[in-house]
Amino acid sequence: MPMVPAAVNATDWRRVLPVLQAGAVTLRELQLSDAPTLLEMLTTHEVARFISPPPTSVEGFERFIDWTHRERAAGRYICFGIVPAGLEHAVGIIQVRTLTPGFDVAEWGFAIGSSFWGTGTFQEAAKRVLAFVFTDVGTHRLEARSAVRNGRGNGALQKLGATREGVLRRSFLRDGSYHDQVIWSICQDDWREWQRQPSGPAH
Repeated sequence: MPMVPAAVNATDWRRVLPVLQAGAVTLRELQLSDAPTLLEMLTTHEVARFISPPPTSVEGFERFIDWTHRERAAGRYICFGIVPAGLEHAVGIIQVRTLTPGFDVAEWGFAIGSSFWGTGTFQEAAKRVLAFVFTDVGTHRLEARSAVRNGRGNGALQKLGATREGVLRRSFLRDGSYHDQVIWSICQDDWREWQRQPSGPAH
């Protein structure tokens, strides 16, 4: 009998996240040993200023990692650690949380250490997560929110082919001030169409 490649379906990821390869990047479930590196990478001013406040200690990140496992097991949330080739620990994360029962509509967010900005690491990782979400999880619509002033984050979403739908006024509280956010979307049909085009999403 021929060997059939193991497939990840919409229920398997609740038990354990698969390990995904994206070029020279590995995407895997966070481990407690990632906590010190995530603290170093995600708490710098340039990274943290446009995201919800990250934990401020190794112990805080360990609690966050435990929480990601519980939420994944409950079927509400997925979090991949971004591990570039040659490294052992995650230098960033890509999170996806369901907005409706069954993950039909979901929201994603991401953060990666600034030393990896402009290297292509995030784009490779994000494209692989999009494939997982739309193919294996079965999501129909994936949303993202990014502060209007976050030029790098908005540019990354545009490069991934996301559609800018509008501005959510004063929707993001950071450091005691409310900021406007751009709402972006990628739908499963859009993503499937991009897969038929040699160039992929518009740049």
